[in-house]
Amino acid sequence: MWLEIILFATASFWVGLSGAMVPGPMLTVTISDSLRKGSQAGPLVVLGHVIAEISLIILLVLGLGWVIGSQTITMVIGGIGGVMLIYIGYSIARSPVPEEIPGDDKPIEKRGSVLSGVITSVTNPYFYLWWATVGWAFMLKGIELAGIIGVLSFLVGHWGADLSWYSLVSFFTSKGRHVLPGKRYRIMMIICGVFLVLLGVYFIYSTLIA
Repeated sequence: MWLEIILFATASFWVGLSGAMVPGPMLTVTISDSLRKGSQAGPLVVLGHVIAEISLIILLVLGLGWVIGSQTITMVIGGIGGVMLIYIGYSIARSPVPEEIPGDDKPIEKRGSVLSGVITSVTNPYFYLWWATVGWAFMLKGIELAGIIGVLSFLVGHWGADLSWYSLVSFFTSKGRHVLPGKRYRIMMIICGVFLVLLGVYFIYSTLIA
């Protein structure tokens, strides 16, 4: 049984990694926060994402899966999420060039990155779509395989994928920030901001034509 659990966790890792690698608001926020705060930003954004997922799992367990699968709820989330992403993108694009780029040994504002992880998760309609389909299917398979241990093996694999990928992105981004002084830094932040704004517009548009 333990071999099956390990294989299940491994499968969960690779499925989670394939989802984590898709460009989206969470990746963009990770890059922008890493440029400003260093390599600690990635794990903190993932922590916010995990908090959002735990909250969603609790809703599913309580029998509120129909809410997540509701087209009306999805449209509302998409609209609100689009507005939030536009606001975050605008803020990032207008962020000033820091006078001194903080080093990894200096304390950073943890709450901001964690909150960004929560916001970019709960305002993304595809977050709910994934959990209402793929995520919930893996949860049920884990229960069938080994009960609560099976569920935990899925979550360990899934969150391990998120943490691995975004930590890697944050690490290399933070190393590159030292060669992004002045104008280059501003260009990178504008690119991140514009991407989030366009993604927000897409979310709103997709809800209007649904």
